[in-house]
Amino acid sequence: MMISQPRQPTRAWRAVLSIAGLAVVVALATLAPDRARAQGAGSVAAASSPIGSPTATRDLPVIKPAGTDANANPYGMRSVWAQGDLVAKTTLITLAIMSLLSWYVIVAKVLSQRRLGQQAKAAHTAFSGADSLRKGADSLAKDSPFRQIVDSSLQSMGKHESLASQVDMNTWLSQDIVRNVGALTVRSQDGLAVLATVGATAPFVGLFGTVWGIYNALVTIGVSGQASIDRVAGPVGEALIMTALGLAVAVPAVLGYNWLVRRNKLALHTVKSFGSDLHTLLLVEVDKSLRNPVGKNTPG
Repeated sequence: MMISQPRQPTRAWRAVLSIAGLAVVVALATLAPDRARAQGAGSVAAASSPIGSPTATRDLPVIKPAGTDANANPYGMRSVWAQGDLVAKTTLITLAIMSLLSWYVIVAKVLSQRRLGQQAKAAHTAFSGADSLRKGADSLAKDSPFRQIVDSSLQSMGKHESLASQVDMNTWLSQDIVRNVGALTVRSQDGLAVLATVGATAPFVGLFGTVWGIYNALVTIGVSGQASIDRVAGPVGEALIMTALGLAVAVPAVLGYNWLVRRNKLALHTVKSFGSDLHTLLLVEVDKSLRNPVGKNTPG
């Protein structure tokens, strides 16, 4: 009679498998509510998330708050003024004053030259149709330099009698006209020296500000002991702004000076031509007064 072996190992594996299956079922039952809650929370977060969150960016555009642009330059004129010392601020104020003076002179001279051109046209029209120099001069405005030249010439012609033995009439009148034209030439040069000075010195003023700014930047870097590119680029870039400002002030002054000098030469050529024509008309008036002794004492 054979004795059968007990099947304890098979029963043990079955027990293990049963326990493992029970553990799996319990784990799945435990994770299911957590997953459902996570999905529900994600849906609520997607519905209530603010603009700019990763969930909302798929549906709505991102709106960046003001002043947070990554490409904005943190350095500039405001930083130069805020971080600059007394010397830097004085240099900036000096460049600003020089710029204002140069632009004021440019605008004022353009208006003055335009007014002189209009007065020259009015003088040409007045004397071309006038019966005498006196009537032609009276038809001009009192502040016209052409009227002042004619008035001075007529007065000189009346004073020539006391100097008849020393200076002839032709030379006397020519000297008076040249003197008045020269005075008008000197007045027309007013302001041009300012433009020349600004154009010549503004670049050096800006360069001085640059050197001073770089010096302060190097001192600051040396004290802090950090010479990285982010530490050097800002202060040096701010210092170089001074050079750019100097050139920005000097270039308009130089261009304005050359342009105004050219316009001045054309305007003075018109004045000299008028003086030459006036000299001829005065000699004609003198010849008429010599032929007509009655009008000798009242020329023109």
